[in-house]
Amino acid sequence: MKQLWCALSLMTGSLLFTSSASADTVSSGALLQQMNQASQSLNYELAFISINKQGIESLRYRHARLDDRPLAQLLQMDGPRREVVQRGSEISYFEPGLEPFTLNGDYIVDSLPSIVYTDFKRLTPYYDFISVGRTRIADRLCEVIRVVARDGTRYSYIVWMDTETKLPLRVDLLDRDGETLEQFRVISFTVNGQVSGTMQNLAKASLPPLLSLPGSENASFTWAPTWLPQGFSEVSSSRRPLPTVDVPIESRLYSDGLFSFSVNISRAGNVSGDQLLRTGRRTVSTEVRNKTEITIVGELPPQTAKRIADSIKFRTAQ
Repeated sequence: MKQLWCALSLMTGSLLFTSSASADTVSSGALLQQMNQASQSLNYELAFISINKQGIESLRYRHARLDDRPLAQLLQMDGPRREVVQRGSEISYFEPGLEPFTLNGDYIVDSLPSIVYTDFKRLTPYYDFISVGRTRIADRLCEVIRVVARDGTRYSYIVWMDTETKLPLRVDLLDRDGETLEQFRVISFTVNGQVSGTMQNLAKASLPPLLSLPGSENASFTWAPTWLPQGFSEVSSSRRPLPTVDVPIESRLYSDGLFSFSVNISRAGNVSGDQLLRTGRRTVSTEVRNKTEITIVGELPPQTAKRIADSIKFRTAQ
């Protein structure tokens, strides 16, 4: 009887732990979803530093909503003036020595970390959202949440989110060994209606013309990966000629809603060979098989990129 009681106690404890862990994931995921909404709905200004293996940048980001559409500005604070402006779905780039241009987009990709704009409901089946506790960043009380893939095949995040405004005040991107690859860290910030007033001029400014991108040929490919990390699906595919070389390249783009990568297939050249390179979050894995060059480019650990490349299977064209 005593053994039965112990077994029931252990089972009950296990169920309670599982339920608690599941509830924690849901609660933390809801907080992260609030961060997504706050970042796109509030009027605010952030002064922050961006740290990676290449160095440290000091930047200022302003965001407001005017006439129910986003208006944002990213400004590099040191060195030559580099500015990115978003107005609605148009994002304009002003770089020293280059003609200004405009692209279509939902947000400025080289500003806040991409995790800020993620739909966390989509990630729930494949990621754990783990509450680590609270601490202070920029003299503000923050919730600390880890975002970790359940299959261990990609990078992870730690997010420090202001408890009051739900804005991100620090975001670390970690590799599989726990080493920091990138860090976004707010030094000071303001949240109020005055931010929209300071951006009125941007709302009326003349922006450079929309850049026309070269077209791509839709095609049926004779290859596909037979293994992908959990949650990844194909977003698009295309066939384009390589610049300065009369050789087409076939590409498939994949995303899980947080990270993305492309698989690129082309005819191998005389100097092609196997290579594996990681620069920060980005990995380039190339292997040559039967005179075909297979290249994986994206936000993946090198081991995962190589496994995807090894899984590519070709079929005979009909």
